[in-house]
Amino acid sequence: LIKKEFRLSANLLSYLFIPFVLMTMIPNYPSLVGVFFVCFGIFHTFQAGRESNDVLYTALLPVKKSDVVTARFIFAVAIEIIAFILCAVLTVIRMSVLSNVEVYLKNPLLNANLIYLAYVLLIFSAFNGVFITGFYKTAYKIGIPFLCFGISTVVIIAVAEVLHHIPTLEWLNTTGFDNILWQCVAVIAGVVIFVAVTALSLNISKKRFEKIDL
Repeated sequence: LIKKEFRLSANLLSYLFIPFVLMTMIPNYPSLVGVFFVCFGIFHTFQAGRESNDVLYTALLPVKKSDVVTARFIFAVAIEIIAFILCAVLTVIRMSVLSNVEVYLKNPLLNANLIYLAYVLLIFSAFNGVFITGFYKTAYKIGIPFLCFGISTVVIIAVAEVLHHIPTLEWLNTTGFDNILWQCVAVIAGVVIFVAVTALSLNISKKRFEKIDL
């Protein structure tokens, strides 16, 4: 099933949209939008699967219905982890080699640091928890779940861009390793939330899919 997800079910856009995390390097731009596009790429696999009746085809195979959901989750999370690793590499470059570049020092929007990576994980958590879980209510409807995910992403990006402008919270927008302890706490919290939300979403999605009469 996992091999099928990556080689047969996957829409090409799911892979082509991964490089959108290169937006991490763009100054004076809400870089978290790039993470949204990564999720949008995964969305295209769900959309293509719906149009080709992939869910029904897979469910008719001699496999557990719950395994069908698990395989799709593994595919989505794999794309997210690849994108996060690339994003983390770019972030470290900005925090070290490019930390004193003037265009980043004067950047009024959220800079790439460990706080930024925590927000990246929150957006991926929202995709897994809002869109994928919503999709498996019917295993067919994708519009409303993706709209809800889009709204949640806008809220996350808005919070990320507003918080560091609040007095005493300017350190959230550091270009380097200042307040590194708190930065580490933030990214660890992001990892914990991502793992917890994804695990919970998988469990809920499997239960919902089991109840659907295909």
